[in-house]
Amino acid sequence: MNKYIKIAVAAVLILSGLYLMIFTRSLGWGIVVFLLAALPVLIFFKNEYILLAFWQLRKQNMEKAGEWLKNITDYRAQLHKTQYGYYHYLMGLTNAQDHPTKVEPFMKKALEYGLNMKHDRAMATLNLAAAAISKGRRQEGQKLLDEAKRLDSAGMMTDQIKMMKDQLKMPTMQKHMHNPNMRNRGKFS
Repeated sequence: MNKYIKIAVAAVLILSGLYLMIFTRSLGWGIVVFLLAALPVLIFFKNEYILLAFWQLRKQNMEKAGEWLKNITDYRAQLHKTQYGYYHYLMGLTNAQDHPTKVEPFMKKALEYGLNMKHDRAMATLNLAAAAISKGRRQEGQKLLDEAKRLDSAGMMTDQIKMMKDQLKMPTMQKHMHNPNMRNRGKFS
């Protein structure tokens, strides 16, 4: 549903609540309808599909979270600007298992649009560090890991950060090791 339709529904509910309170003298029903108008306003700022996706992520159900996010067809039309970052963040998290190569662009956009919570920024930065390390960009990965460690003030991701730093310390495989003929070069000469 378009975000502006929600505001129109809220306006209609407020007007009908005022009508009930003032013209029909049904004060109780007017207050009830007036309070119901708070729901579309809340959903304008906190999209229902993002809230449901977060709920499924909390239950560790990535598939269901992905299904809720698929209901957002045009994030610019359906979401408030403050939720663009969280949309991309959730898309990156739900695609992490099935399509790890798609995570990096989502997390970059999430950080670009902005995430409110510090631990969400830390998680996005940690995912970017993992992508950089897997693509062989060690210096960038190290900088991103340091940034993630700085953002993780609650210490929720210390184990993952430590594991990735240990992975950085491991020597990289030499470039010619992927070619089996280069390993056995001395046998054929």
